[in-house]
Amino acid sequence: MTTTPKGFRLHIGVFGRRNAGKSTLVNLASGQAVSIVYDTPGTTTDPLEKAMEFPPLGPVVWIDTAGLDDDGTLGRQRAGRARDVALRVDVAVVVFAGCWGDDEARLVDDFLGRGVPVVAVKNKLDATPRPDPWPDVPEAVVRVDMSAATGQGFDEFRQAVIRAAPADFVESPVIVRDLVPEGGTVILVVPIDKEAPRGRLILPQVQTIRDLLDGFCRALVCRETDVGAALDSLKRPPDLVVTDSQAFHEVSRSVPEAIPLTGFSILFARTKGDLATFSRGAAAIDRLRDGDRVLVAESCTHHREDDDIGRAKLPALLGKKTGRRLEFDFVSGHDFPDTLQDYALVLHCGACMTSRRAVLSRLAACAAAGVPVVNYGMAIAACLGLLNRALGPFPGAARAYHESSGTTE
Repeated sequence: MTTTPKGFRLHIGVFGRRNAGKSTLVNLASGQAVSIVYDTPGTTTDPLEKAMEFPPLGPVVWIDTAGLDDDGTLGRQRAGRARDVALRVDVAVVVFAGCWGDDEARLVDDFLGRGVPVVAVKNKLDATPRPDPWPDVPEAVVRVDMSAATGQGFDEFRQAVIRAAPADFVESPVIVRDLVPEGGTVILVVPIDKEAPRGRLILPQVQTIRDLLDGFCRALVCRETDVGAALDSLKRPPDLVVTDSQAFHEVSRSVPEAIPLTGFSILFARTKGDLATFSRGAAAIDRLRDGDRVLVAESCTHHREDDDIGRAKLPALLGKKTGRRLEFDFVSGHDFPDTLQDYALVLHCGACMTSRRAVLSRLAACAAAGVPVVNYGMAIAACLGLLNRALGPFPGAARAYHESSGTTE
C-alpha cells in the first residue's frame, strides 16, 4: 500500500475557513502531525499532502488546504491554491465551526456540480456545549458532528468518507488486460533512452506489466530494435503490441498490420482521462493556423533533457506536420491557466503522476473554453500518420477521431 503511485490513490481534500480545524482533522485521520496546528488563523499556507492507507479504502492522499477566507494579497493566493486543489480531489471534506456562509455553499455546489462527493463536518463539539443547528446543505452532502481535537465522532467521520468514496474507485484500475484474453501475450516495447531512469522502467511501463499479470496474461518486454526478434520467438502472433509513443514509427514497420498495435500513452489516455475527447483533440491538429498558441501541460516537474518530449520533440513534430508557425506556452505540476480560451490546442502529458479526477477536471475546463485537448502519445501518432492504427483496439475513439477530422476509416 505504501508504494502505490499517488496517481492511483483516492485523493481526499479538506477545505474550510481559517481555524475551522482542518489541520487537526488531517492529523487525526493520518495519525501523524502532518500539519502544524496553532490558534493563530492562517497557519496552513500551501496545500500539504499525506499519503497513507485508510482501510477499507486502501491507499489515499489527504490534502490539507489554506483557509478559504484567507485575506491580504498572499492570503488570496493561498486561498486560490486551495481552490486549485478542489479540481483534483475525489472526495471533498468541508469543515466548519459555527460559521457556514457563501464560501462554503459555493464550494459545495461546485463539488456536487462536478460529481465530487462531499462530507460536511461540523467541528469543535468540545468547544460548543450547545452547538448551533445544521445549516441548509444539499441532501447529497453527508453530515458529521465531531471534535477533531478530542476524536469525538471520528468513527462516524471515517464511515462517512467510506460511504462517500466513488463506487468506481479501485486501487488498480484496468490499463490493458481487458483488451486481451486471459492467458494472452502482449509485447511491450520499451526504449532505453536519456529519459529512462537508470536501473528502472518508467511508471506507466511498470504499471502495464503489473496489470497484465493481474489479468493472468504474459508480457514480453523488448527494446524497439528487437521487435522483429521478439515476434519470431513466439509460436503464434501476440494479441497486442504496446510501444512507447516515441518509437511508434520504427515499431510500426516491424509489426504486421494483422497484429493490433497501440501505445502506452494511449492506454493511459483511457485510464486517466477520456479517449474520445483526446481523439477529437488529435483531429484538431490539422486545423492549426499560423500564430496559433498551443499550451503544453505537464503533470509532473521531471528533469528536462535537451530533447524533452513536451518542450522540444512535440513542438518540432507539430511544426513539421502542420507547416505552421505556432507559439507554445508551458506549464507543469498542478499549474493550469484559467485563460484557456487563448489557446487553439492543449497538449497534455500521459498523467502518470496525477489522478484521473485531476485530468477529468482539466478536460472539463478545456471543454468549457471550447479548446481541443490531446495527450502526448496521440499527438505523436497523429503527426506520424499512425493514429488510425494506434486506435485500432478502441473503435469508439477511432470513430470520434474520424468524425471530428471529417475522414473515413
